[in-house]
Amino acid sequence: MWWLVTAVVLFKVAALVDAVTRREDAYRAADKKTKPFWLLVLGLAVVLDLLFTTSVFGIFVLVGLVAAIVYMVDVRPAVRAVSGGGRGGGNRNMGPYGPW
Repeated sequence: MWWLVTAVVLFKVAALVDAVTRREDAYRAADKKTKPFWLLVLGLAVVLDLLFTTSVFGIFVLVGLVAAIVYMVDVRPAVRAVSGGGRGGGNRNMGPYGPW
């Protein structure tokens, strides 16, 4: 069971690190919550995991896991699309009416 707890904590840490590396204005441009909001939620999830994790099914673990999943599935792709963090170098080959 320790490997499942470790995987959950590492997933939350990965979400937090990704949130830290994104630009603050990209969150506003993607019409998502602000960067400080996501840093607070994900940071709190990681800290609570490191302090109080005894099982994978604790309420704090599950709430933090849901927050990390929402960030990775919904917020991260939107912020990446706005900031040009996709494959191929972003908007390097974009013209005024689309790719060329």
